Amino acid sequence: MATIHRDIILATPPDQVWDAVRDVGALHTRLVPGFVVDTVLEEGARVVTLANGMVARELILSCDDARRRLAWSIVGGRMTHHNGVLEVLPAPGGGTRAVWTADLLPHDLAGPIGALMAEGMAAMQRHFAAG
Repeated sequence: MATIHRDIILATPPDQVWDAVRDVGALHTRLVPGFVVDTVLEEGARVVTLANGMVARELILSCDDARRRLAWSIVGGRMTHHNGVLEVLPAPGGGTRAVWTADLLPHDLAGPIGALMAEGMAAMQRHFAAG
């Protein structure tokens, strides 16, 4: 199983970042605009359309306000297993440390998925920097 880990520091306070993360239907407007172009809610899931045209159905596994942790699983498509977690943590000296981890199979998708995760984190940085 491949594990991919990305993290970034944002100047935005953690509560503000978490408010955007936990709004699972507004990924395309509140968290990573430009990377995600549409989000449609279904019961217990969201269907996410990326700017590159890729569409993923994500089951929402957990939205933990106390830990500021969102967990989801992509179902269907080429992956036989996927578990993603985004954690919103206080950064040393202020701001937010956003940590995105994904476990997935098959292992050979780690390169392309890791590249997409890096693009997503860059979109998050741009969005919060634009304020």
